[in-house]
Amino acid sequence: MTLLGLGAMGSALGRAWLAAGHPLTVWNRSRERAASLAAAGARLAATPAEAVAAGGLVVGCVLDDAALEETLEGADLGGRDLVSLVTGTPGQARARARWARSRGARFLDGGIMAVPPMIGRPDGGGYVFYSGSAGLFEEHRATLAVPADTAYVGGDPGAAALYDVALLSAMYGMFAGVAHAFALAGEEIAPTDLAPRLAAWLGAMTASVHGTARRLESGDFTTGVVSPLAMQVAGSATLLRTAEERGVSPELLTPYLDLLRRRLAEGHGLEDTTGAIGLLATGRAPAEA
Repeated sequence: MTLLGLGAMGSALGRAWLAAGHPLTVWNRSRERAASLAAAGARLAATPAEAVAAGGLVVGCVLDDAALEETLEGADLGGRDLVSLVTGTPGQARARARWARSRGARFLDGGIMAVPPMIGRPDGGGYVFYSGSAGLFEEHRATLAVPADTAYVGGDPGAAALYDVALLSAMYGMFAGVAHAFALAGEEIAPTDLAPRLAAWLGAMTASVHGTARRLESGDFTTGVVSPLAMQVAGSATLLRTAEERGVSPELLTPYLDLLRRRLAEGHGLEDTTGAIGLLATGRAPAEA
């Protein structure tokens, strides 16, 4: 197999495949990054085209989608299986799939839900979303599962990127809340005292995502609601007043609270917060294979 791109993630992937005994040809723009993998048994190609010619399975782990296209510009992809592990949008993945097919290759897009230290560790907890050619995935499933667990999410090449970005977006929302909490605590609550309580609270709150999913599928936003929207909007004033008292900017909270107020103003005070999602999902572009 061939691996293009040896940054921190690419190098971790390469080490995992080599440790599992997979013959590996590698290429990287700066050759010095390939030295450690070459020492571990990888074959170092002088050009991307040479690297692609060496194996039927080609994995790209370069900076972004544009870099992948540039890297593969002069390579013959006829009969090859191309797996893109770059971070990109669903639309970019679908366009790259069409591009790969036009050059005679099968295509699979991947969204890595891991950081490099999690790669190659069975207990690391990392995994990779894959979408696109089902035949490619089934043929190379065992190889792809070596660095991290796999989760095939369908034939739409954009599905893996959509899952990836949805999860990462939720993660950054959580990070925003954590940043606001530590800013509020300031010097009066030691960070190491707040951290275990904050982690436990956030962990308990994650169960709510299942309820949100069920409400979205059923369209019923009122049955069994414990904390109605009207109560939550009223209570949010305390959050903003506390931030003001503490001299902490509310800028990480106000966008979401503004959505809740808009939903309440539309007359949905007995709902939970699920209805606010519809205020975000406007002008959605249709998926295309």
